[in-house]
Amino acid sequence: MASLLKTASRTTAFRAAGASNLRTIGTADRTFVRRKATLPDLSYDYGALEPAISGKIMELHHSKHHQTYVNSYNDAADKYAAAEANDDIATKIALQPLVNFHGGGHRNHTLFWENLAPKNQGGGDPPSGGLAKAIDETYGSLDELKKKFNAALAGIQGSGWVWLVKDTQTGQIGIKPYANQDPVVGQYKPLLGVDAWEHAYYLQYQNRKAEYFSAIWDVINWKAAEKRFGA
Repeated sequence: MASLLKTASRTTAFRAAGASNLRTIGTADRTFVRRKATLPDLSYDYGALEPAISGKIMELHHSKHHQTYVNSYNDAADKYAAAEANDDIATKIALQPLVNFHGGGHRNHTLFWENLAPKNQGGGDPPSGGLAKAIDETYGSLDELKKKFNAALAGIQGSGWVWLVKDTQTGQIGIKPYANQDPVVGQYKPLLGVDAWEHAYYLQYQNRKAEYFSAIWDVINWKAAEKRFGA
């Protein structure tokens, strides 16, 4: 795993620096220092996205659901690191689904919070620059992108996400659904994602998920997507 640092001597230095989010895992001859995942702070208050997303949903979604992904990922990653230290291939293979699910949940939600903003902070303002041009060239207009994006959201069976992605090989953008908490990795770069899990909307919209898919565009932070597009 990329986040593992294979040296025991670094542990003392990290602790001296006050890095409380580091964990040391290993055997007598192989020690790994892993940086823990932590729940990111929001740049806005829980109620700042109302009426599109209620404050209660945001509080539960961020402080409970996302925190659970963080905790579960850290637990799975610790076990994976221990298996790595012991060259336990079978255990590493068995742990991969947990790392993918909870690590994906943490990554997806971290990006999701950045993709939202109150209206007085630019939420809902249309994209500009290179991303706006790519949207027009690919979909004809922002409204057409929203229609296709919402159709993809409505087509998710069970739980999942829909992402506007950039193909790192061609530079083209596209709309892609992902099941459960599968993260956008590899060939594609995540630009903008919408959470289609029931916990993202049910407390407010109940079974009317299409209303949630429509309302969320009022608080989409296209500036964040533009930065990812240009990075």
